[in-house]
Amino acid sequence: MIAAAAFCPYPPLLVPELAGGAAAELEPVRDACRNALTSVHAAADRLVLIGAAPTSTFHSPVARGSLSGHGVAVDVQLGSPACGGSLELPLSLTVGAWLVAQALGDRTGAVGFSVGPEFAATRAALDLLALAETERVGLVVMGDGSARRSQTAPGYLDERAEPFDASVADALRDGDGEALANLDEPLGAELLAAGVPAWRAAGALLAGGEFAAELLYAAAPYGVGYFVAQWLARG
Repeated sequence: MIAAAAFCPYPPLLVPELAGGAAAELEPVRDACRNALTSVHAAADRLVLIGAAPTSTFHSPVARGSLSGHGVAVDVQLGSPACGGSLELPLSLTVGAWLVAQALGDRTGAVGFSVGPEFAATRAALDLLALAETERVGLVVMGDGSARRSQTAPGYLDERAEPFDASVADALRDGDGEALANLDEPLGAELLAAGVPAWRAAGALLAGGEFAAELLYAAAPYGVGYFVAQWLARG
C-alpha cells in the first residue's frame, strides 16, 4: 500500500554548491522538502522515488547520479553508499536522492523508477505496482510545474501557465490522486511542466486512497512552479 507520499521539485539550484550566492533564496523549498521527507519516511517501510526521464526503468539503491553536467562535482547514490552502482539516475532522481540524503542520511535503502513516455505500458510500471501492493511504500514524487510563469522564465510567459499550476496545487492540497492522474499531458509539455509524467504516474497509484494532505510550499521563483506537499494515508 501507499502509506505516504512526498512531492518535491527538482531544480539543480536546490543544491547549495550549485546555487552559490542564490542558495539562501531556495532554503524555504529545501526546508519544506526536509519536513515532507521526514514525515513520509516515518510512515513507510520503503522509500520509492519516481521522476521523469527519457526512458522508463527501475533503479536499485546503489544507482548513482551526478550533477557534474551542471558545473559542480556532486555525485549521489539513491539509497545506499555501497560500491558498484552505475551512473544512471536522471536529473529528477539525482536531485531527489540528494534531498533524501540531506533529510534522512544515505542509507535509506530507497529505490527509484524513471518515468518515461508510455510508462503505464512498461515493465517498470508493473514493478512499481507490485511494490505498492506488497510493502508499505513512501512515495517520493519529483516534479516541477510550468517553466512559463513569467517573462524571465526559461520558456517565457504563457498565460495558461498560472492556472495550470493552480490546478496542480489544488490537487496536492486536496490529496486528489485522480486529479493528478488526469493532468493534461500535452498542455503540460507545452508549458514545460516537467513534473507531469511523474505526477500522472503517482496519481494512478494514489487515486481512490484517503490521505491527510498538506501543501507545504507553492511559488514560482525564477518563473518556474515549485510545489512541496505531503500526503499521509488515513487509517
